[in-house]
Amino acid sequence: MSEFFLHSFNTLSHGLIGYIIPFLFVLTVVVFFHELGHFLVARWAGVKVLTFSLGFGPELAGFNDRHGTRWKISAIPLGGYVKFFGDDSEASTPSPEMLASMTEEERAGSFHCKKVGPRAAIVAAGPIANFLLAIVIFTCLFTFFGKPSTTARVDQVEAGSAAAKAGFQVGDVITTINGKAIGSFSDMQRVVGIRAGEQLTFTVKRGDSTLQLRGTPELREIKDPFGNAHRVGVLGITRKTSVGDVTTERVDPATALWLGVKETWFVIDRTLAYVGGVFTGREAADQVGGPLRIAQISGQVATIGVAALVHLAAVLSISIGLLNLFPVPLLDGGHLLFYAIELVRGRPLSDRAMEMGFRIGLGLVLMLMVFATYNDILHLAAS
Repeated sequence: MSEFFLHSFNTLSHGLIGYIIPFLFVLTVVVFFHELGHFLVARWAGVKVLTFSLGFGPELAGFNDRHGTRWKISAIPLGGYVKFFGDDSEASTPSPEMLASMTEEERAGSFHCKKVGPRAAIVAAGPIANFLLAIVIFTCLFTFFGKPSTTARVDQVEAGSAAAKAGFQVGDVITTINGKAIGSFSDMQRVVGIRAGEQLTFTVKRGDSTLQLRGTPELREIKDPFGNAHRVGVLGITRKTSVGDVTTERVDPATALWLGVKETWFVIDRTLAYVGGVFTGREAADQVGGPLRIAQISGQVATIGVAALVHLAAVLSISIGLLNLFPVPLLDGGHLLFYAIELVRGRPLSDRAMEMGFRIGLGLVLMLMVFATYNDILHLAAS
């Protein structure tokens, strides 16, 4: 067992320099905009913000703005927080002693003395900022780099595959799947990849004829160019690319914005489908990763180019936004759950009930972190 962990450590340490800078770039961008969402809406709602921190632990550098907010960079770069007036901790738990001793003027600037609506808006602003950041990134990528595509042409059919059983032939061009237009081979792969075991109807152009084929993608484990394993739906067809096959469609800003929204929704939909699949047993939980996996992927993607790394930041931003919306005390979604209960009851939960909720939430978050880190170690050891 000691050799196993030593190998995992060596695997990570060998690529530490190549991983750490891209990792910090991606994580810092995502965390900054998440906390900025909380911060801006809090300022709009008249809440006094004491601290805006990137990272946790001891302060490395910082300054005070004219409103009295301490902006700082802390030693542990694995997150961040905004601390409001009246908070007892970085998780925005209330301080009963401070609340009880506040003057009316101080209560007006305290997060916990605001009505449910402003509090909910401040909490929800973090995840919303993550989704908006992703839309902006995708929009900029489509605007400046265009939309690359290759025709969804079948150049090879694997014997015995789902495509062979469905009747696909070399030269077929897929134009729609279940009535949805397919503009490129990657569009086809996306649709097929998330629908393993589901029968799909393909509209295919074969020479001068148009016909419909029905096929059921098979769930397979494939590896990306970096050797990372993924379980996706596969038809068993191959597209060979040659010079001139890949085209880049230039799009106007309005179209780029629409494509950015669609791309963001695709990532949200796929992430939720995966989480649902884990709970139903359809998906394996070993794809859940933590900081080590993110660091590794960031380093790998950085070798492709800046655009790919920025694209990863958008995907991670969406994931962080969704994770924070889960109804787990300690996360933003847990706070929103408490506010929903408060609306129904007409009064907040008791201090003891909220304390118990935060303890349970802390336990669940720590369990998730341990599980994700365990997966990361297994993944690194296997790579």
